Amino acid sequence: MPTILIVDDELSMREFLQILLKKEGYNTLAAANGSEAVKLIQTKNIDLLISDIRMPEMNGLDLLREVKKKDYFIPVIMITAYASPEDAVLAMKGGAYDYITKPFKVDEIKKIVKTALNGRGSPDNRQGSIAGFAGIIGNSMAMLKIFDLIKRIAPTHANVLIYGESGTGKELVAQAIHKNSKVANNHFVPISCNAIPETLFESELFGHVKGSFTGATSNKIGLFEVANNGTAFLDEIGELTPMVQTKLLRVLQEREFKKVGDTKTRKIDVRIISATNRDLEEEIAAKNFREDLYYRLAVVPIRMPPLRDRKDDIPLLTNHFLRKYARTFNNKRQRLADEAMEILQQYDFPGNVRELENIIERGVALSSSEIIQADSLSLPTQQRSRGNSRTSSPVAEADLEEELFAEGLEAVVTNFEKKLIKLALRKTDYSKMRAAELLKISFRSLRYKIQKYHIK
Repeated sequence: MPTILIVDDELSMREFLQILLKKEGYNTLAAANGSEAVKLIQTKNIDLLISDIRMPEMNGLDLLREVKKKDYFIPVIMITAYASPEDAVLAMKGGAYDYITKPFKVDEIKKIVKTALNGRGSPDNRQGSIAGFAGIIGNSMAMLKIFDLIKRIAPTHANVLIYGESGTGKELVAQAIHKNSKVANNHFVPISCNAIPETLFESELFGHVKGSFTGATSNKIGLFEVANNGTAFLDEIGELTPMVQTKLLRVLQEREFKKVGDTKTRKIDVRIISATNRDLEEEIAAKNFREDLYYRLAVVPIRMPPLRDRKDDIPLLTNHFLRKYARTFNNKRQRLADEAMEILQQYDFPGNVRELENIIERGVALSSSEIIQADSLSLPTQQRSRGNSRTSSPVAEADLEEELFAEGLEAVVTNFEKKLIKLALRKTDYSKMRAAELLKISFRSLRYKIQKYHIK
C-alpha cells in the first residue's frame, strides 16, 4: 500500500488529511515541520509527499529541494493558504508534481493524489520536463534544451544526426524522437552499422531474393522494408565504408531500392535517425565520409553532452539506477552515503551514463547495507583521489562497523555471497558454467549455493 507523508505545522490539517487518505486505503505518516519530514524520508519508504509551503524554520520549498536531492521521483504536492503565483512557479520549477490552495475540495485532493501515485517514478508524468523526457533522465540545462528540441522536431519528417560519446544515450534520444512522431505506432528499427560486414550490408538493409547468391535459399526482407513508414536508426554511421555510403545515399535521394538479385524497384518512406561518436566534418575533410550523404543525414543535428558536462544530473541518475537494481537484487531501498555521492560528482565518467549505471549496479550488488559506502562503488583509484584524497571518513567507517556488527558475521557473509552470485549470473547471461568460472569456484559448488539460497 502506498505511504503518504503529510507535512504541515497545523495539527488540525495533518489530522484531517490523515483521516481522509486512510479512508482511501493509503498508509500515512505525519510531520510538523520540514526537519522532521527529512528524517522520515531517510528512514521510511515514502511514495508521495504532501507539504504546506508556509512553515517556520524549513519552509515547504526548502523541503522540496531536500526531497529532490534524496529521491527525485517522489511526487510532491504543495498546499498553502496563500494563493501566491510566485510560490506556484518556484514549486513547479523545483520539481513539485502539483500545487493547490486552501481551502481545497476533498474530491480535488483525492484525484491529484491518485494521479500522482499512478505516475510514480515515471519520467513522462507532469514533472517530465524537469525530471526527464520519454525515458531519458535529466534536469540539467543542457538536457532540457535537448528535450525541447526533440519535442519540436519529432512531429516532422526531418532526418536527424545525433553526435555523442559512447554511453551518452544516443539511442534513447532516437527512440524518444520516434515515440513522439506521427509514426510512433510503426516500427523503430535499430541498425548497428559497425556490426554488419560490407559484403552483407546491402542484403541486410534491402533484402534479397532466393537464389541471388550462394546461400540465399529463400527470400529475405531487409531492415529498411521492416522500417517502412516508420523509423530506421543507423547507429555508428561513421563506420560505413565508401561503397556502402554510396548505396545508402542513392536510397535516400530516390526513396526507393531494389532487393539483391531483384529487378523490381520498391518505394520506401523511412525516417532516418543516425548516430556517431566521430566528428563527421573531420571525416569529410579526410575524405572518409561523403559530404552529400552527410547533408542528407544531418538535417537536424543533436549533440549529446558527456556526463562530465552535466554533473547536476548525477544525483538524479543515481537514484534512478538505485531503484532499478534494488528490484533486481534485493528489493530493498538503498541510498548512497554522502561521501559516496560526493565522489561520484567529482569523477569524470569516461564511459558516461552507461558507466554510472554499471557502478551503481555493482554497488547495490556488493553492499550488504542500506547505505552504500564509497568503497562499494569501486571507482578507479586515480580518479577518486583527484577530488577527495579520503577513502572514507571516521564517522562513515563507524556507522558501517555498527551496521555490520548489528547484522552479525554470518548474515553479512551470506548476503554478500548471494549478491555476488546473482551478479555473476547476470554478467554471464545466467550461464552457470561461466558464472562458476567468473567466481573461481566449481560448477558443483555454484549449483549447491544456488539451491541453498533459493536463487531463481
